[in-house]
Parts: sequence; structure tokens; C-alpha cells
Amino acid sequence: MKRIDANALKQLLSANGEIAFLDIREHGQYGEGHPFFCVNLPYSVIETRAPVLVPRKATTCVLMDDGDRVADLAAARLEAIGYTDVQVLDGGAPAWVAAGYTLFKGVNVPSKTFGELVEHAFDTPSISAEELKAWQEDGTEMVVLDGRSPAEFHKMALPGAQSCPNAELGYRLPTLVADAQTPIVVNCAGRTRSIIGAQSLRNLGLPNPVYALRNGTQGWRLAGFELRYGAEPGQLAALDAKGEAMASERAAELIVATGQSVVSPETVAEWLRDDSRTTYLFDVRTREEYEAAHWAGARHAAGGQLVQATDEYLATRRARIVLSDDLGLRAMTTAIWLRGMGHEVHLLNADARKGREQGQPVAAEPNLCPRVPPSALAGATLLDASRGLDYRAGHVDGARWVTRARLTEADAQGRIVVLGRSAALIAGVMQRLKELGAEDVVAAPGGPADWAEAGLTVVETPDTPVQEDCIDYLFFVHDRHDGNLEAARQYLSWEMGLLEQLDAQERAVLQPLPLNAAE
Repeated sequence: MKRIDANALKQLLSANGEIAFLDIREHGQYGEGHPFFCVNLPYSVIETRAPVLVPRKATTCVLMDDGDRVADLAAARLEAIGYTDVQVLDGGAPAWVAAGYTLFKGVNVPSKTFGELVEHAFDTPSISAEELKAWQEDGTEMVVLDGRSPAEFHKMALPGAQSCPNAELGYRLPTLVADAQTPIVVNCAGRTRSIIGAQSLRNLGLPNPVYALRNGTQGWRLAGFELRYGAEPGQLAALDAKGEAMASERAAELIVATGQSVVSPETVAEWLRDDSRTTYLFDVRTREEYEAAHWAGARHAAGGQLVQATDEYLATRRARIVLSDDLGLRAMTTAIWLRGMGHEVHLLNADARKGREQGQPVAAEPNLCPRVPPSALAGATLLDASRGLDYRAGHVDGARWVTRARLTEADAQGRIVVLGRSAALIAGVMQRLKELGAEDVVAAPGGPADWAEAGLTVVETPDTPVQEDCIDYLFFVHDRHDGNLEAARQYLSWEMGLLEQLDAQERAVLQPLPLNAAE
């Protein structure tokens, strides 16, 4: 297996050419600390996620583990599915630290660090939860827009807020704010999308006062105020002819102001066929619009989420990113931030509403063969490959929770049935068991309802697996949304401290475009 040391890899991250720096540990391990430019590609699902994150198989891929040699296993799997330039960081994450480099806690670190930088660069106005609450109690006329996804809005939302994901803010504004003097407040759960959303509106040169809600819903709860739970996000109103003309005009102004590259469908089609460089084509509209019609080869990535979680959509540095929408505004406002994060971005000069593809791409399901129904488990060793917290919530009595990276030869003995909710997780566990010598291993995909229907006893174990073993779950991120106010305080402190952790190489990549039409 080809290896690279931490110092050589650090230099390679700034060299010419494409590279995918991949942390193959599970999500919880990754979130507890990873290099700034590293993207999570868990070994547990590496065969299904790799083609999405790293579509060009000749891309240089460098894999990092916990110093436990799991990266060697992951590298073998990548090579088995056709990747031709795979290397392993010698010594894994511990070696990265030993070389004097930082491991960043959390997820979506480049995006969230960039959000902090945007606030500093543009002095984005913000208001506190207490100020917003006072406005509400005083009857101040205003519009509060939640820039997160509809699903996040449904989970928890501010009183009086409307769901309007970030990329939709400028595009939908004519349907949401009739008065040019009405204050607009943009919120998220923490800081990043509040800042990016508010600054996106300010970049349009609106006469309205625009503010980010400082610390979002977490700040609201920390101030002692209550949230709404289970609120319906509702449907975003379609634009009329005047609104469409305004969106097209604003997009054209921003394209000129930023020198944004616009490319033809023919050029993009040629790029997608190019084996020498990677091209990602993303449709940044709403999921409903994407499914109704989209351009050939485009993946859905709502613009606000793409900016917020770029590392969940692509892993290849220095690749081409092409953005698609209908009138250009949503793609353009997304491009501004992606370019500021160091990406090469182009706009597709075509109305996605006229695309010939519909629905979601059909993902290839792993071949779970041989497989048996949940009723055929008697006499076998039962291994549950579900996520750790899913196992806690319900599993077949007698089934033991496993994760692919920690399987041993002892797990590969006798007749084995691998249970679980995810075909990808089951397939990964089965592959590793066979690699360890298992001769009789079958799959039984399903969940608690299937098991109960088959007459099996389903049990809950709230503390098993223990937190230390739940390497696929990042408690640090999720506890703040489950009423843990101390976790919220720690999270906000972490977010505001990201900038000071950057070294010169990392800081140099983040360069917000010098655009602030509001001033």
C-alpha cells in the first residue's frame, strides 16, 4: 500500500492538481477531530459513498484513519471498485497531530469557518434574541426568515418565523416582503446560515434593513425563550412574471459585478465526459423543482445546504463545480459563497425547468446475496449492522451490534445472519466478515416493524452500545438540539473560535468576494 507522511500531504494539499483527502473513520470519530480539508468517507459505506463524493476514479485519494490500519482496508475496497491512485496517511490522525497540525472538532468545518469570516469581512449586522423578542412584543413590523432546510424548520423554529432556505431568500423575497422598509431577520440554528443568509440579501442592495439573528435558535433558547416544535414549513410561493424579471435582472447584475463564469450546456456535457478533470453539476433549486425537471447529469443540492455543508456533497479539491437553476439568481448567490471558499465555480446557462430528466437518480443498491427473511434466523449468530442509536432504539433480542471497522476473526465464526436497516451497512459488514474467513453469512435487511411482524422479540437498550462505542454518532453536534443548553453554549463557543485555529495555508483558501452592494 502506498503511504504518504503528514508533512508531504500538507504540501500536496496546496499543490496543483486534484486531490481528495478522505477520513475513513466513522462520523463520530471524524467529528471529534479531523484536518481542515479532510472529508468524511466512512469505511462502513465506502463502496456506495465514494462514487458520489469522488466521481473520477483517477483522482488522487489520500485516506486517513485513527492509526489503527483501517485505512488499509478502506484503500483495498477503493481499489477493488476501480480507484487507481490511492494512498494512506502514514500513522493516521495521531501522526497528523504529531507533525504539529490541527484536528478540527465538529462537522462542515470549512463552511462554518467561512461564515465567521464573512461576518468579520462585511460587518454583517446582527441582533440578539432579546432584541428580537422585544420587537415582537412591541408589535414591530418585520419578517423573520428561517434559512435552514424545511426539515430542520419542522423540528424546531422561532415563533413567527417563516421557512425560506438560504438560496431562496433573494429569489422569493418579492413574495415574502412587500414593503421596502420592513426589517428582515434571518435565522438558523446557530450562526453560519444566519450570517450567510443575511449577507446574501445585503449583497442584492435591498433598501430593507437586514439582520442575522445572533446564535440562531440556540441563542433564543439560551435567552430563556421557547421555540415551536413540529411547525409546518409550508410551500414557497411561485414568482409571478414581475418577480421572475426581477430575479433575472439581479442575477445578471451579480454576474457582471463578480466576473462570474457562465458556460453553455454543450461545454458542461463535454466537461462531464472529460476523464482528466472532475466536474460536479448541482441543481440548487428546491427538491420539488428538481424532481419536476432538471438538466441531464445534475444532482440535487439546495443552494443553502450546499454552502453550509459542501463537504457532504463533494470531496475533490480543485474540481470544477457547475451550478444549475432556472433564472440564475439562486445559482449566482450560491456561487458567490462557493468561490469565496476557494472553489472553481461556473453557472450553467440553461433554464433547468426545461431539462429532460425528472425525479431522483436511482441509486444502485448493494447486492445483499444471499439473503433470508427475518423469520429465518433460528440457530444463527445475529449481528445487527444498524447505526448505533438505531440499535439502541430497537433490535432483535439476542442480536449483537457491530460496526465494520471493528470486526474480528471471532465475529466470523459459524452461521451468521446480518440484520439492519441499511443495505449499505449490511453489505459492508458481510464483505468484511467474508474477508475474515466467514463461510456462512447471509443478510436479513429490515427494521423493528419487520421483525415484530415476523414474530421476533424486539427490545430497546438505551445505553447499549455505550457512548464510547457509538463511533458513528457525533453527540457533540446533536445534543445541542435536544434541550442540552450547556451543549449549545459549548457549540457556539466552538463555532466562534474556528477562525483562530486556522494556519496560513487554511486561511489563504477562504477569501470572500469583495462584494457588498448594500454599502
